[in-house]
Amino acid sequence: MLKTPFYNIHLALGAKMAPFGGWLMPIQYQGILAEHAHTRQAVSVFDICHMGEFSLEADPALSGFDRVVTQNITSMPVGSCRYGFMLNEQAGILDDLVVYRINKNNWMLVVNAAATSGDYEHLKKNLSGKYHLQNISGKMGKLDVQGPQSLDVLKNIFGDGLAGLNYYRFSEFVFEKERCIISRTGYTGELGYEIYISNDYAIKLWELLLKDGRVKPAGLGCRDTLRLEMAYPLYGQDIDTDHTPLAAGLAKFADFSKIFIGKDALLKEQENGPREHLVCFQADSRRAPRHGFAIFDRDKRVGIVTSGSFSPSLCVGIGMGYVSGNYDIGTQLVVKDSGTEIPVRVVKKPFLNKTSI
Repeated sequence: MLKTPFYNIHLALGAKMAPFGGWLMPIQYQGILAEHAHTRQAVSVFDICHMGEFSLEADPALSGFDRVVTQNITSMPVGSCRYGFMLNEQAGILDDLVVYRINKNNWMLVVNAAATSGDYEHLKKNLSGKYHLQNISGKMGKLDVQGPQSLDVLKNIFGDGLAGLNYYRFSEFVFEKERCIISRTGYTGELGYEIYISNDYAIKLWELLLKDGRVKPAGLGCRDTLRLEMAYPLYGQDIDTDHTPLAAGLAKFADFSKIFIGKDALLKEQENGPREHLVCFQADSRRAPRHGFAIFDRDKRVGIVTSGSFSPSLCVGIGMGYVSGNYDIGTQLVVKDSGTEIPVRVVKKPFLNKTSI
């Protein structure tokens, strides 16, 4: 089990630590509800050093890189990033990832912790010709600064140039003579920024951020409730190799105008219809559905919950899950586990409408 570079710092802050994606990571400090509310109302900093990062030098077409990912990367402007997938030949989701275009033929790929080694091998298997691929995860720290006051806080450190970043754009900045990448991205639905910087300087930056009275540390517990309110999928739960982007309702992140691994299977599924659909549902009470609960339509079991939690913003239980068949918005269902039965209704995503990003 790997320890985040911030491990001792987290312990000193009273964090509760738990395994996540092969790492020991902070789950909470003051408590999930308090950290969730502070992120929605002010600004929080998250240690996300468990994420994987690759550096790739390659012509996207000649190396086959454009074929490995579902998003169109050849049209990306330098300084932009795009979300998409790596699929297998059956269109199952090997991982979701964000591709950063550093310059014409230099890229950074941000992948999930648990999938890092598999992603690396998948890339090596499918890249060809002249390219240079490097796993830089061990050298790279990652801090997410999220919340409506995130820009005001970071401008004090990196300057007014940060205000020029549009959504899903990034640029290089300097912190104590150390170059870093800051992107206007995040996993919370709030205005926010993700900072990629070497581990030693990441620790210095963390300590400086916490000297600002507006900033509090937040753990992966509230990160999960924040992303679920936005209906953002979690790799390994809501998306996996057993499901396709079409089944997950994420086909818009696959560019069908180009060739990519899994495209033929995805087109066939599009023609026949997926066997399951990922739906969002909401309870009328505070009772929270949980991962693994069964989903019923009257007495018939029709699916399984992939993510579920109490929503601190809405004060009701919310969740996502795969169901067989089509269920319209407003359809009444029931989620069940031993001794637990929660009436829910299918709702439109996201659960929480945010305009701040």
